[in-house]
Amino acid sequence: IMANAQAEATKAANDAQLSDLQVQRAAQTNTVRAMSAYVIGFVVLVAGVLTILFAAETERQASALKSEFVANVSHELKTPVGGLRLLAEAVEEAHDDPRAVVRFAGRMRTEAERLGQLVQEIIDLSRLQSEQGQFAPVLIDLAKAANDALDRTRIAAESKDIDLISIIEPELAVYGDHELLVTAIGNLLRNAVNYSDSRTRVTLTTKVAGEFVEIAVSDNGLGIPLEDQERVFERFYRVDSARSRATGGTGLGLAIVKHISENHGGTVTVWSKPHYGSTFTIRLPNANPTEGARP
Repeated sequence: IMANAQAEATKAANDAQLSDLQVQRAAQTNTVRAMSAYVIGFVVLVAGVLTILFAAETERQASALKSEFVANVSHELKTPVGGLRLLAEAVEEAHDDPRAVVRFAGRMRTEAERLGQLVQEIIDLSRLQSEQGQFAPVLIDLAKAANDALDRTRIAAESKDIDLISIIEPELAVYGDHELLVTAIGNLLRNAVNYSDSRTRVTLTTKVAGEFVEIAVSDNGLGIPLEDQERVFERFYRVDSARSRATGGTGLGLAIVKHISENHGGTVTVWSKPHYGSTFTIRLPNANPTEGARP
């Protein structure tokens, strides 16, 4: 009887310990669940706050970029507009001197052309950065686009006695917009001509590079310092402001090249060394990677 009683007591004690252990485990489980819910809720709250802050920061950045762009445009417009005003006053004062009038009229025409180019490039860049910059891609003959760009640059090159050399592979194709590609290549060629000395050469090359095609424009011009190379594709950035204005540059040509390249799924890069020249390279997806591949 005593043994049975002791066994029953031991069993009861064990059951009580087990019950206490179960209660403790249940309490621990509930605590873990509560803490997990708290952590999840906190993470969701933080994520929500970060999203709101990011949206606000993005809006502020967009607003700042817009303000900066407007300020830059206003500054750039002042130069040709101010020049036209001064030239108009000079024409009025020289109305009795036909030669002076002709000379001032020619300078007015130059400033008017620069103003027109600036306004057009501002419009082009704005379209490229907006939904209007989207286009329905079609198959583009890259050789034709390159040759069209060369034709648009020949007069400027001939005026400085610069040789335009072209090494263009036939039958290369990309998907995109023909006129935009001609504009991008033309901007690179025009920059190369403007920043090269007379009696030098500018070379345009197209070739296959794996699943991409490369369009490279090389010159033997002044070159670009290393610290300026990362910024040359920024809007209105000029390495040499005086020379840029003297050649009629607006500071938007390379920014337009960058956006056209990106809108075609590609990139544009620069290699340059002061006093040796520069090479700008556009890389675009090859429309015929298998057919165009080279060993």
